[in-house]
Amino acid sequence: MSDWNLGTRNLRIEREGPIAWCIIDRPHARNALTPSMYFGIKKAVQLVNADKELRALIITGTGDVFAPGGDLGGRYEEGDEQVPSGLAYECLPFVTIRESAAPVISAVNGICQAGGLLIAMMSDVAVVSDRATFRVPELLRGIIDATYAATLPIHVGMAQARDLLLSARTIDAAEAHRIGLISRICRHEDLRTEALKAAGEILRTAPECRAHVKRMLNQQYAPIDYQTMFISLMSENSEAREGMTAFMEKRQPNWVPADLPA
Repeated sequence: MSDWNLGTRNLRIEREGPIAWCIIDRPHARNALTPSMYFGIKKAVQLVNADKELRALIITGTGDVFAPGGDLGGRYEEGDEQVPSGLAYECLPFVTIRESAAPVISAVNGICQAGGLLIAMMSDVAVVSDRATFRVPELLRGIIDATYAATLPIHVGMAQARDLLLSARTIDAAEAHRIGLISRICRHEDLRTEALKAAGEILRTAPECRAHVKRMLNQQYAPIDYQTMFISLMSENSEAREGMTAFMEKRQPNWVPADLPA
């Protein structure tokens, strides 16, 4: 696995028997995901599926952060391979994780938001530290997140999906587990052991049968309207542009009422 190239130094690959670990490791930016990192996670899933010696992938973070979502500056770092030109939603790993024949486990070690939460949701099992927190903050930034609109109601029901998407509030691991956002919660110090346990349990099931069951489960999801999402993101006058600018300038976006009660 030493010759694996995920296109960025901010993702590390480690092997533990037939299981590969993809470790999100960008501590200076709190593990915010660059385009190269999103694309690299997608490549990690594809590489595990192509390697006959590997049977499963576990994705985790470092420190107290799993992944807070995309770097709103859209920045590349030194040594990063740029995402191939012309790719938009194709660089995102979420559907690739969801449709992976090899089991994908998320070991959620801390803050888990936006694209990071989608990685956990689309995994076969999300094993979560009792210290983890969750949020869907896209509307705070003016981002129309088509993947959440298509997937979140299937996981938690329409009422909870409306609440999480429209309020962008933070919830703790216990609430995330209670509403069905994630499936397993454990003590923080047991996270690695419990993630390996989940992978081992899945690998005891018949792989061809498992693939068919996953295909039938995935048919429950609505189509993802990436066109609306990316047209909005690319517009010079979009709310996304204002939301990202406000975030970088550490101010409220211009759509927030000035007299809004605290």
